[in-house]
Amino acid sequence: MHGLSEVIKFHRKKSGLSQKELADLAGVGKTVIFDLEKGKETVQWSTVSKIISVLNVKIRFESSLLTQKEFNSDEKSKNI
Repeated sequence: MHGLSEVIKFHRKKSGLSQKELADLAGVGKTVIFDLEKGKETVQWSTVSKIISVLNVKIRFESSLLTQKEFNSDEKSKNI
């Protein structure tokens, strides 16, 4: 399994973008790209979302404790 930093760096390079170019396209500072690629853990989700959107990367969250059926059932019970 790859970490977010590796995924961002891989896709940035495959896209032929420098850190500055990716930052400009995502509307963030170059330091943010540098920090993410070095594994900094305190970057805001909204910032990460902008960057992965530019790179056309999708993120999927999974839980070994929760199935989709259980989640849907739990959400319905909260709306009652």
